[in-house]
Amino acid sequence: MRNYAARAGDIVEVPRWSLAIHGGAGVIERKTLSPEKERAYRAGLDEALRTGSAVLDKGGAALDAVAAAVRVLEDNPLFNAGRGAVFTAEGKNELDAAIMDGKTLKAGAVAGVTRTRHPIDLARAVMDKSPHVMLARDGADRFAIERGLEQVDPSWFRTEERWQGLLRWREKQVSAVDPTHLFGTVGAVALDADGNLAAATSTGGMTGKRWGRIGDSPIIGAGTYAKNGQCAVSATGSGEYFIRESAARQVCDRVAWKGESLKDAAQGAIMAVGAIGGDGGLIAMGPDGRPAFAINDLGMYRGRMSAGGTPQIAIFADEKLAD
Repeated sequence: MRNYAARAGDIVEVPRWSLAIHGGAGVIERKTLSPEKERAYRAGLDEALRTGSAVLDKGGAALDAVAAAVRVLEDNPLFNAGRGAVFTAEGKNELDAAIMDGKTLKAGAVAGVTRTRHPIDLARAVMDKSPHVMLARDGADRFAIERGLEQVDPSWFRTEERWQGLLRWREKQVSAVDPTHLFGTVGAVALDADGNLAAATSTGGMTGKRWGRIGDSPIIGAGTYAKNGQCAVSATGSGEYFIRESAARQVCDRVAWKGESLKDAAQGAIMAVGAIGGDGGLIAMGPDGRPAFAINDLGMYRGRMSAGGTPQIAIFADEKLAD
């Protein structure tokens, strides 16, 4: 059975399923990214895309697909989520994640977890197995153990590159460090064969964060949001500004209430974040299966794949992903 949707006055066929992912936005330039590192990033994004797409291609749910894609990125030390997360000022890894079901508006989120290998699975457990939306720190860690989720020693998340990043932060003091080098997030948005949307986001936060800082990633409506008929969104960047602008929900509201295209809504939201001083990007998926990518920085690790297609991957801001 084929599905169709109106787009800019035309009737277009909706793909049976569609997936988009990101691995963080920031100062990403060709002159500073070695060919070897670029290949590694592209391979990591490709693996995540293929893993999530395999779920959708078998008729699986959008929720399962975004979680599967994010799990791959959480295990890849190149990305600031799970293994490879940045360090707090105290030299610890504290992880945040969120997931949302566009069909039911159910959501789950965790903040400041320290031992769960896949924070996105813990966020899913909060959504499915608790009466709450968000759990934090010790309580979230205890809940993970009760639910039988895989636990690891905190050293599992450590990488030498991130540790050196913390040492540089300590030497320069936070005021002297370009904040666009401090952030990073991974995320996924999807449309499944039943027309349901979902979004998932996971992050280690920002280098040198203090006092239990929580960014936008686990905040529903700020860094993560999904609602059938409107859009699914995952954001990345300077989280405080995404929170202030309710950036993820704003994309959907622009579509629903202002009648903007998803592309224009995504760009409008990211420019609103930029107008108050925030940098980063976001990915969004509409009910027509067409993703949107918006960036107000020099790059964002990103990719897309839909039914019958092949993975498309981009890193730099001037790279385009075909419709």
